[in-house]
Amino acid sequence: MLGASYQAIGTYFDAERSPEAGRLVSAGAYRLELNCTGRGSPTVILEAGLGDLGVKWKRVQPEIAKHSRVCSYDRAGYGGSDPGTMPRTSRQIATELHALLQNAGEKPPFVLVGHSFGGYNVRLYDSQYPNQVVGVVLVDSTQEDQYALLPPGWKEIGAEQLRRYQNQARWAPLFIDLGVARAILRVRTLRGSSGGLNEDSYLILQSKYLKARASELESIETSAQQAHAAEGVGDKPLIVLTAAKNSDEILRRGLGERDFDAFQRIWVDDLQMRLVRLSTRGERIIVPDSGHDIPSERPDAIVSAVEKVQRAAALAVQSKF
Repeated sequence: MLGASYQAIGTYFDAERSPEAGRLVSAGAYRLELNCTGRGSPTVILEAGLGDLGVKWKRVQPEIAKHSRVCSYDRAGYGGSDPGTMPRTSRQIATELHALLQNAGEKPPFVLVGHSFGGYNVRLYDSQYPNQVVGVVLVDSTQEDQYALLPPGWKEIGAEQLRRYQNQARWAPLFIDLGVARAILRVRTLRGSSGGLNEDSYLILQSKYLKARASELESIETSAQQAHAAEGVGDKPLIVLTAAKNSDEILRRGLGERDFDAFQRIWVDDLQMRLVRLSTRGERIIVPDSGHDIPSERPDAIVSAVEKVQRAAALAVQSKF
């Protein structure tokens, strides 16, 4: 009882100190946290990667908002959003996003931006609601053939990550709801060690988050199959941003030097180019000084790509009249 009270009080004061931008909007049977800023059309929709919340775009959204309407949000179970329907597949996520935007009064046309796993989600959105989408930006996004093409050791690393996420979700009622995780992180913070509390910790110190994240990873190959079935985006302007350097130490250690180099080569030269071919107007831009986390490391590259897609979409509309 004391642990649960500690967790509840801590979460409350964290949220008071660092309130999440946006508002709760119905997406059907539950509500999602939506943050829309700026003015101008087409509206840009930001879809974060697996495990990332809407705050992932905090260095991107303000810049886009200077010239356009732009929305970020927390998927079901993430951050301020309510838990959602399981399993957490890309089709389910796209359906919820559509309901969220509709109920919030955010009107198309949309330019969709998907980072990492978010790439599957925006492709499913375009497949289900093609008349609402005028352009797409994929930010170092996943591609469905990666499960067959990347070195075998990569799947083993993914399986270990899944086991870790599943265990965290399974034990969440003890470690999260009873305040154990918060107490551990608080001690680390007081000691000045890494992995302590930060201003956004309260957003992930929640059972619903750990369960949603685990379900997304459990279902990721299903989401990949859904993206494959969705096929391409036709002749809509598409920019694929590809990180030139991969600094993930877990991958490097787990794969070894040779397989890590093979992983990087396949990701950059093969998988990312398959994404480019989703559109007859696809373009690839390599971001030379960034790893996978382009939203944090090179937000300017995303802003520039969005502006380019918006201009191309506007020209395409003009040419029809």
